[in-house]
Amino acid sequence: MGFEIFKKEEAALAAAKALLQAGTLEGAAAQEHFETLTKAYEKLFKTTKRLVRMSDRNEAELNRATKSLDEKNAMLEGLSKKLAKYLSPQVYDSIFTGAKDVALRTERKKLTVFFSDIKNFTQTTEDMQPEDLTYLLNDYFSEMSRIAIEHGATIDKFIGDAMLIFFGDPESRGVKEDARACVAMAIAMQRRMRDLQERWRSKGFTQPLQMRIGINTGYCNVGNFGSEDRMDYTIIGGEVNLAARLEGNADPDGILISAETQALVSDLVQTEEREAIQAKGIRKEVRAFAITSIMDGFENESRYVKMEEDGLYLLLDLEKMDEDKRKQTITHLLGVVQRLAT
Repeated sequence: MGFEIFKKEEAALAAAKALLQAGTLEGAAAQEHFETLTKAYEKLFKTTKRLVRMSDRNEAELNRATKSLDEKNAMLEGLSKKLAKYLSPQVYDSIFTGAKDVALRTERKKLTVFFSDIKNFTQTTEDMQPEDLTYLLNDYFSEMSRIAIEHGATIDKFIGDAMLIFFGDPESRGVKEDARACVAMAIAMQRRMRDLQERWRSKGFTQPLQMRIGINTGYCNVGNFGSEDRMDYTIIGGEVNLAARLEGNADPDGILISAETQALVSDLVQTEEREAIQAKGIRKEVRAFAITSIMDGFENESRYVKMEEDGLYLLLDLEKMDEDKRKQTITHLLGVVQRLAT
């Protein structure tokens, strides 16, 4: 096998052999010495070529191995991204950074637990086509999940139309700040629901979804539950059940929190005490507080102006109107009102 890099060496060896065959060297000793050097050079040359061949084969194998490794890394990265969609970002990071072991292990922590569902979900959606129901739920969960992640929540699971979310594990900013972050998240969700309801209505859904939220702060068991073959990172305990019970007693589009949570966020939101709740497994009645300041200042931020009464439905989408169009619309509405008044 010839190598381009050995052209000079091959030419030198050929010239040396030609000299030996021509017998033009002076003296037998010189002839013998030159022949010895030529044979040594040829032997070294063959060894070098053999090493180069081996190096080339090794390099080719290394390149194949590197390519295979790159392909497997790309595959693992793709699988990792897919797996991340099934885990809360905090749980995913803690597992892949080694901060938490994948083992059947739990610990007791004080968490703030969020539970939500859709009011009368079955009755509201029973006449919907599967495609419409899928669109509504995916739109709803996508928007709520984005808000949860923005506030640092750990999304536990989706249960039908319900969501279980908590603050305080695997990362915590302290019990008070965890509770405040959870309440701020819940308010942001209910505000976003107003926009979603208008969007769904504009698409022909006459009964937009309404969310109820319950929030409670207390000690829970958190960690991996299940078996060695199938685990679920979740929370259990009476405080979780209480959050669900609060949610069931919340107003549509409302947020109902426990006394424990209310004490931690009393300077953040306005609340009013509601009728106490008798929760299963808890001897005494549970004090409950409804957040009354969910929409405070929201009108100034909202893109919508909405009025809805018997015989009246008015919806202005301010983002879709320039200033002149808004003025024309308002002038027209005032004219209609004046004519009706006279």
